[in-house]
Amino acid sequence: MTRSESDSCPGVLRLHQAADGPLARIRVPGGQLTSEQLEALAAATVDLADGTIELTSRGNLQLRQVRDAGALEERLTAAGLLPSASHERVRNIIASPLSGRIGGWSDVHPLVPALDQGLQADSRLADLPGRVLFTLDDGRGDVSGLGGDIGVHALDETTYALLLAGRDTGVRVSGEDAVDLVLAAAHAFLELRDGHWRVHELPEGTARLTDHLLSRQTGLTTSSDIVEVGARQDVPIGWLVQSDERVALGAGVRLGSLPARTAEFIAAIERPILLTPWRSLIVTDLDEWTAEQVVRVLAPMGLLFDAASPWLLVSACAGQPGCAKSLTDVRADVAEAVESGRVAPSGAAQFPLAGLEAAEIVASGRQHWSGCDRRCGRPRGEVTDIIATPDGYRIIPSA
Repeated sequence: MTRSESDSCPGVLRLHQAADGPLARIRVPGGQLTSEQLEALAAATVDLADGTIELTSRGNLQLRQVRDAGALEERLTAAGLLPSASHERVRNIIASPLSGRIGGWSDVHPLVPALDQGLQADSRLADLPGRVLFTLDDGRGDVSGLGGDIGVHALDETTYALLLAGRDTGVRVSGEDAVDLVLAAAHAFLELRDGHWRVHELPEGTARLTDHLLSRQTGLTTSSDIVEVGARQDVPIGWLVQSDERVALGAGVRLGSLPARTAEFIAAIERPILLTPWRSLIVTDLDEWTAEQVVRVLAPMGLLFDAASPWLLVSACAGQPGCAKSLTDVRADVAEAVESGRVAPSGAAQFPLAGLEAAEIVASGRQHWSGCDRRCGRPRGEVTDIIATPDGYRIIPSA
């Protein structure tokens, strides 16, 4: 489908006018965040927004009800979170969060700044739609299945597969040339996109882009051994032992909404922070004693360190009052469902139902609650949909 309207994906310099006020989206390439940057974000949301930091499904951040866009721009620039005015919305990069610390064939985190700098250094790439997503997977398969437009997937310590629209193209590239190939693919999409916003929207987009790259790039090899990737719910939660024997703590964030006060405590740990595309975060490089204290302090503040928490099974759109199209305060409804024990890890097969009051809904497994049929924010993979309608909620079981 060719898009006739302009890409309105928000950023910091182009706010989205949500029903509850202006919304700013802050790109955090690779989810890599310093404690100083998190501290600056916590202060900014208290002084200039609604007091919370929203984690997105692309490992980015959002602030709602922004009251002073100019002041926010100044603060984020000073914190290093807005390095380019021209390219701010195209810096959508997801990387395997635990790469280089636990598992994986290759550490993809060094590729993040290289790709980010390559994007910003090329004026032509500022024309990419703000929805284009880059993925860097270290071979474990956690981010390759998230519906990225252009990505690489490690096959061993030195070889990567090129993915387009989340599918292996058969093209192989060395680690040293991976970023250059991703940037070349971005240029190819710009040449061929004809108004489309995403690679999967482009007719025969994967084949056309692959042929384009093979005809213009030297040194590429191809393989008939295609890697199958699919959506996975790989939320790293709890006590995670790194390869250097230090500890990383994976923490779930309820419905992706992080209060400023909690963010301040996380920042005070003074360790690198990784945002994940599952609306969670990881505090890295801790010694065991510090990790124990962090859990004792932050668990009572609402962070989730238990991988069995029902909160990790649910996601939701913005709902009322943030979205004018929503028919209900869907986040309040899902929170009440979790707290009352109506969300279970597993159970009997779910059946399609309609016309339900929020208090009547009982569902098991992964589920996404939506305030209307658009199902904004729905994760990929097998998910039960719980959708608000004018006549009550409708349940659509996962396939």
